[in-house]
This record gives sequence, structure tokens and C-alpha cells, in this order.
Amino acid sequence: MRRKLRNVYVLFKLLGESFSFAYSSVKANKLRTFLSLLGVTIGIFSIISVFTMVDALEKNIREGIESLGANVIYIERWPWTDEDGDGDFRWWEFRQRPATKYEEFTYLQNHCRSAESVAFVYAFSRQLKYKTNTTSRVRIQGITYDWDKMASFEVEAGRYFSPMEINNGANVAIIGRTLADELFGDDYPVGREFSVAGRRTRVIGLLKKQGNMFAVNYDHIVMIPLNYARAFAELRRSDPSIAVKARPGVGMDDLRGELRMMMRALRRLNPAQKDNFALNEMSIISRQLNPMLGVLNLAGWIIGGFSILIGGFGVANIMFVSVKERTSIIGIQKSLGAKNYFILTQFLFESVLLTMVGGLLGLALVFAATTFVTFAFDFAITLTVFNILIGILISTVVGILAGIIPAYTASRLSPVVAMGH
Repeated sequence: MRRKLRNVYVLFKLLGESFSFAYSSVKANKLRTFLSLLGVTIGIFSIISVFTMVDALEKNIREGIESLGANVIYIERWPWTDEDGDGDFRWWEFRQRPATKYEEFTYLQNHCRSAESVAFVYAFSRQLKYKTNTTSRVRIQGITYDWDKMASFEVEAGRYFSPMEINNGANVAIIGRTLADELFGDDYPVGREFSVAGRRTRVIGLLKKQGNMFAVNYDHIVMIPLNYARAFAELRRSDPSIAVKARPGVGMDDLRGELRMMMRALRRLNPAQKDNFALNEMSIISRQLNPMLGVLNLAGWIIGGFSILIGGFGVANIMFVSVKERTSIIGIQKSLGAKNYFILTQFLFESVLLTMVGGLLGLALVFAATTFVTFAFDFAITLTVFNILIGILISTVVGILAGIIPAYTASRLSPVVAMGH
């Protein structure tokens, strides 16, 4: 037992002395240390900043996609991607398709067995006015009652529409948080009236801030009853959507199959004719998203890899110089009984210490950059623990690879030759 404790004590003493030697060498050669750190710092900053940005983009895109509804199919004129998967988006064909109709919505609402709820929504742009404040043209959605069951938004203050308000086309609205701040300023928006197309509209609900930059941005939107929107916006000039949410226990394939059959029957298409409508869902975007994010991650490795490679060669060169400068000291250490592994560990510690400090500086720059972007552009970017660990791991591996040959060379020096150097 005592022998084991003694071995542990010797090991920790060896590590402590190796670290002390490494720190003293780094501290004594500040300019050389700075030049060694520079390449590693730039490399880690490049790699981790790209990874962090990709993570933020993926999170924001997926949250935007989720705002469309996880188990919802949208019946529209335009598909979200090429329908045949051949990369050819035949827009000239899609443009000839008829727009979805309100009558199709009511039929599906009453007859689709696989649907839990069905909603009709169409979007257009208008200016808003409140007192002396006038906005640029903002997105307005005319919706039916079940739209809140499809889209992912939360009413923070006030309330959602009542069935009577939807059916009667009441002049009421629910407004996004960012838009409310721009339009009403310091005035509390719920209960206030603004003007849209010359019509006075009362705010009954305020949406919780989401911060999404993709899909539908509910921070800068106005929702009004469909029958109210019809008073100043024509359905024929837009591309409405029919949103259908699957009943619990019903698969998306079953829902898609029933909708396709019903829409073909409604539009009286014979078996030889192609569908003149699109059935869009969230999985379509998700499948397109993964390859794009993979390319961005690969770009991060390539961009940062070159900097890391240059930094690694720089550290290796500095370590060879360090071994040459301390050859006589190595000889004295060996003559006093220092083992080869002690010399090897001593120089490896110095190499890893260099790359670790460079890596931590790179991570600090990434953190500063993400903090600035988050507050300056209102786009949330977070340096995750996983990316921090990746940065530290890369720095450690680079330090070991850059220092192993110089350290091995130093450990194999003959004491007599080294002392006479």
C-alpha cells in the first residue's frame, strides 16, 4: 500500500515539475510564445465560430419550421421543393395551378376523417398607422378559428379570437411583439386601436417574442379574422393555404393519402392527370436542411483546419528550438538521474500548454463575438459546452502531435553529449 502511495506521489510530483518547467519556458520567451499561440488561436476561433454559427442557424431554422406545425400538411399551389426530387423546380407549371379555395377548405373541414382540425389562412401586406406612427408594409394573416392549433405561437397578453369574432369578421387583431413596440412605442398595445387600409382595428392579443428569422416571423406579424380581411384584401390576388392537422393516432402518410384523394376529387382530375396542388409538410424542409448544415460544418473544418495546421507546425518549430536551447540543461537533468519519460513529459507539457492557451484565447474571442451579435442584431447565438469541449480537445491533440517528436528527441539525448553541447 505504501509503495502504491509513493508511486502516486512521484507521479504527481513529476507532473508538477514538468508543468513548472513548461510554464517557466513559456514565460521566459513571451514573443516566441505569442507567435506560437497566434496560429492556434486563429484556428480554434475559425472552427468553433463556424460550429457555433451553424448550431445557431440550425436551432433558429428548426424553431421556425416547428412554428409551421409538426403534424400539419399545407395544401397550396406552390411546393416547397421540387416534387420529383430531380432538382428541377418547374415554376412555370406551378404558376398555372389554381389557388386553393375557401370552398375546398369548408369541404375538407366537414369531410376529412383523418383531420383533427382544418384552417384557412392567406397573407398579404399593408401599412399600419397609429396616431402619428406609420409602419412599412407588414405581413398580415387572415385566418380561421383553428389556426392556433396549427401554428406555434403563444399569446402573452390579452387573448385569442373567439369563434364569434372569426365568423362575424370583427375588426380585431393579434399583433407580434416587435411590431407592437415599433407601432405603439411606450403605449400598452392591448386595447389600442390602429388603422389598416383606413379601417380602425382593435388589438385584443399580444404575441410572445420568439426571435425566429426563418419561416413565419411572428414577432413582426398581424393576425386578423379571415372574414374581416376579405373587406380590404382579395383572395384571388394571393395564394391561400389550407392547413390540416392529423388526428391523434393517424399517420402523416394516411392523412396525405386521404387529402390527395379528396383534392383530386374536388378538382375533378382524371387518373392520367397530375396533381395541380402541393401537399407540403415540415419533413420536406428538414430533409433539405441536413445536407446544407453538413456542408457548413465541413467548411468550418476546412477553414479552421488550415489555421490549426499552420499553428501546429509553428508550435513544433518552437519546440525544436526550445530543445536545442536547453540541451545542456537536459544533460544536467539526466546526469542527476532524470528518466527519459520525465524529459518527454516536460516538453510535451510545454507544447500542450502553448496550444491550450491558444485554444482558450480562441474560445474567448468566439464568446465575445457571439455576445456582440446576440445583443447587436437580436439573433441568439450561444457558445455551447459541447463546442467548448471540442475546442479544448482540438487544442490538446494539436499540442501532443506538435510536441511529440521534439519531446522524444530531447528524451533520447545522451547525457554526456548533451552536457557538452
